[in-house]
This record gives sequence, C-alpha cells and structure tokens, in this order.
Amino acid sequence: MRSIILILILAVVLGIAAFATGLLNLTPTRTAQVPGVVAEDGKLKVQGGQLPAAKVEAGKLAIGQGEATVKVPRLEVRPAGSQPADNAVSTNAVQQ
Repeated sequence: MRSIILILILAVVLGIAAFATGLLNLTPTRTAQVPGVVAEDGKLKVQGGQLPAAKVEAGKLAIGQGEATVKVPRLEVRPAGSQPADNAVSTNAVQQ
C-alpha cells in the first residue's frame, strides 16, 4: 500500500515539474459541459454532456556530445622519505 502511494506521489511531482519547466504544455480546445437533467411528468430526461479536450505539446530533450577540457588532479606515489615534487601538495602526518 505504501509503495502505491509513493508511486502516485512521485508521478504527481514529476507532472508538476514537467509543467513548471515547460516540458509539457496543455492548450484547451473544447470546454466541458455537464449532463443536463430535466424532470417532466415524473420522469427524468438526461441529455449527455461533453468531455473536455486539450492539445498536448511535449518538449524535446536533446543529448549530444562535444569536446571539453577538464583539469584532472595528478596523483603521485612516492616511497617513504622522498621529497615532494615542485607542484605537488604535501601533507604532514601527525605523530603521537
């Protein structure tokens, strides 16, 4: 039961996020009408209503690739007691 509620909450949050970011756009094309009910001669006459209609436009997600320059930290392994390189960061161990 909890998992169903969690899934429903997640679906509502994703729907709100889609509308807020402009990924989803709804434009009403036809308004809704409730069914008409008339009482005549002790009988009820019901005329059908109309469901609303909307035009749904979804955004597009594009995934691509490109070149980028990324600085990567350099790792230097030195034996114990050797001196660090010029641009290497040294750490001093605390002796107890």
